[in-house]
Amino acid sequence: MKKLEIYDPAMCCSTGVCGPGVDPELVRVASAVHSLKKHGYDVVRFNLAEDPGAFTENETVNRLLQEEGADVLPVTLLDGEVLKKEKHPSNEELSGWFGIEAGSLEERPTQKVTIELSDLT
Repeated sequence: MKKLEIYDPAMCCSTGVCGPGVDPELVRVASAVHSLKKHGYDVVRFNLAEDPGAFTENETVNRLLQEEGADVLPVTLLDGEVLKKEKHPSNEELSGWFGIEAGSLEERPTQKVTIELSDLT
């Protein structure tokens, strides 16, 4: 099974909906990652601010950071091979790598909320 690893720059969160503004690109990437995981693919994202050890433990990412600096982030690896750097992969790129339809990557995570009417009184 293919393994996708995305090494993000330091961010407050990976969803793009934290802080004063919403970053639509991060929302798109979070949605695509959610969809890939839901389809059973092995996808992991690392945030430099939250998991710096992952960046030093991966020899490829560590070397890129030493040679090119933090501007190389985000870095995307598929089975350990660098497929993209400095930008997140597009839905079209992801769909090509995994052999799925790009439209299937646009599903957004939802959270089910149940409200008991008796709780409202």
